[in-house]
Amino acid sequence: KLRQILFGNTIHVFSYNWKKAYFRFHDPSSELAFTLEVGKGGARSIQMAVQGSIIKYLLFTRKGKDCNFGSLCEISKKEQEQALAVALAGILWAAGAAQKATICLVSEDTYIASTPDYSVDNFTERLQLFEFLEKEAAEKFIYDHLQCFRGEGSHGVILFLYSLIFSRTFERLQMDLDVTTTQLLQPNAGGFLCRQAVLNMILTGRASPNVFNGCEKGKSQETLHGVLTRSDVGYLQWGKDALEDDRLSQASDMLKTPKLPIWLCNINGNYSILFCTNRQLLSDWKMERLFDLYFYSGQPSQKKLVHLTIDTHSHHWERDQQEEKHGPRRRFSPVEMAIRTKWSEATINWNGTIPFF
Repeated sequence: KLRQILFGNTIHVFSYNWKKAYFRFHDPSSELAFTLEVGKGGARSIQMAVQGSIIKYLLFTRKGKDCNFGSLCEISKKEQEQALAVALAGILWAAGAAQKATICLVSEDTYIASTPDYSVDNFTERLQLFEFLEKEAAEKFIYDHLQCFRGEGSHGVILFLYSLIFSRTFERLQMDLDVTTTQLLQPNAGGFLCRQAVLNMILTGRASPNVFNGCEKGKSQETLHGVLTRSDVGYLQWGKDALEDDRLSQASDMLKTPKLPIWLCNINGNYSILFCTNRQLLSDWKMERLFDLYFYSGQPSQKKLVHLTIDTHSHHWERDQQEEKHGPRRRFSPVEMAIRTKWSEATINWNGTIPFF
């Protein structure tokens, strides 16, 4: 069932990039101390979605800490570990409808033998499931077994994905999905990418396959499932091939306006994080006139966060002048285009950083 819901068959196994992916932070007490190092391949999108929950905890939900940018860069190894355990447990708890979390670890014993229609990968056959009826108990268990998710060779991202599926349950997944999505991963260039349902499950707790609000009718009048609630961490997407008038492919207002100012971004198929340290940004319209966002691309070349200043009230002639000053290519940074899916008239100042293209 696990293979079937992931790949659509029981023959496929995870590629090398997936198997070696785990949750590893940058060095403690450094500018990127609160960020995960992410590798190549389909596991990146899961790592970056978890990154959103880590920032949520460090900035907005941990007790007794100021939510400012400085506090993020000063975190210790112990605080990194705590943040990862809280983030993973919180995501699994939400997927289990706030009733139960299931955590998968690899044991010494093999429980499933190879058959002609099942390819062995030498760790899925050794899964052991642990069920928790309290979120705090799941958190403590993950913290005590953190090496299973953050150790090299641990298959940490795959184990988290398995835990997510078991926490959601196969029954709920069948109800979440629709005719557009019968499996959670899609083949791509010799590997597998996560479909939207996986990211929505991490963000909202429900494996909705689409990014629009509520339900819509498809071309053949079938019901398509979108996002039903605002989540703590939001989602923005922009692709150079996206059609402006394709309503169904645009991220819904619920995803664009999360409860906290943190967004997982899918920009031309690359995943990144945008966030603001001001909790009031999305609850007080006056805060949206002029504000700062921080951008983490997850690319190895990025050694420090990008600080962006967003101005939603500058006059169009000022913006035109600014864009002329920076040259014609300036206006087409994909990061800016993604931000403008939320704040359509925004002028974006990169504060000295060369824009990402």
